[in-house]
Amino acid sequence: MSEGQAAVKLLLVDDVPENLVALEALVRGAGREVFCARSGEEALSLMLDHEFGLAILDVQMPGMSGFEVAETMRSTERTRRIPIILVSAAGRELNYAFRGYETGAVDFLHKPLDPHTVRSKVTVFVELCRQRVALQEAHAQLERAVRMRDDFMSMVSHELRTPLNTLYLQAQLRRKALEAGRFDAAALRKIVERDERQIRSMIRLIDDMLDVSRLRTGRLAVVPAPCDLAALVARVVDAFGEQASASGAPLTLQAPPQLPVQCDEFRIEQVLSNLLTNAFRYGGGKPVQVRLAQDGDRAVLAVTDHGMGIAQEHHARIFEQFERAEGAKQAPGLGLGLFIARQIVRAHGGRIELRSAPGEGSTFTIVLPLMAATEPAEP
Repeated sequence: MSEGQAAVKLLLVDDVPENLVALEALVRGAGREVFCARSGEEALSLMLDHEFGLAILDVQMPGMSGFEVAETMRSTERTRRIPIILVSAAGRELNYAFRGYETGAVDFLHKPLDPHTVRSKVTVFVELCRQRVALQEAHAQLERAVRMRDDFMSMVSHELRTPLNTLYLQAQLRRKALEAGRFDAAALRKIVERDERQIRSMIRLIDDMLDVSRLRTGRLAVVPAPCDLAALVARVVDAFGEQASASGAPLTLQAPPQLPVQCDEFRIEQVLSNLLTNAFRYGGGKPVQVRLAQDGDRAVLAVTDHGMGIAQEHHARIFEQFERAEGAKQAPGLGLGLFIARQIVRAHGGRIELRSAPGEGSTFTIVLPLMAATEPAEP
């Protein structure tokens, strides 16, 4: 059994304790968990609490016979798919086997049991159970992948349509102004600035999609070189000044005058831009702080907002593809920024951490080695 694979549960039912002990000794093995019941009623009770991969039932028991247990199992949704092997000491002339198959049993064994036959048959059904579970898991993963694809296409369509519609309307307004002979340089400048923001937004979405494709094929380029991380961070924070003013959220930076590192400037700038975009998007107009410091042989960069916050159970999930925090489903974006950021930081030999709770804001912390790492990004 491979690591992490659940044990297959086997149910043995016989009213004679000695028979149960002997049968359990035959079927016990690695990756198997054996349960024993001394009556049909006890067996059915166990089936309410466990998912069994095989049930071996003695036919002749006081109270409910093995036939009656099998018929009850086949009439109940929870247990109808459990393979049943019936066992009997009665003579073959009673034709119990035929009746057993009528009740839904998949096999019938006569006592005294042949150990090799029992082991072989149980091994077959255990393997079939594992294959069935694997197929169910693969089917569930396929359904999730299809849902993710559909959600992704829907998000892409929405995220691109919104800025395109805005650009189209602005173009129509400019056309009418030109046709009417009206030309206001100040108004035109504002329109152009708005157009540039919309275009940058679309470019960012397209770049995110391309980066995910590169990550999946192992082609995300990370080229470390000597860099002043303090100057890089100051440059990015300054570029977000207009967005901070527009959102009414004060943006502050605490950093040393210099912090020499080896990193891919473009990629680290991309990570910080993603974190600041999220901070303003989900920060509720409250202050955003950026802090940079050196800690031994590592650089520590933190972005803190005071917005909605993220519950502990969602901390790992939001770093996956197309995932966002609960309550942020209506916010713009494809849910790719944090996924890409984590891969870039890993490619530098670093890590990204999150400290957050609902209503208390969020702090994303990037820890980078001062010297360049040689580890490739993990897909």
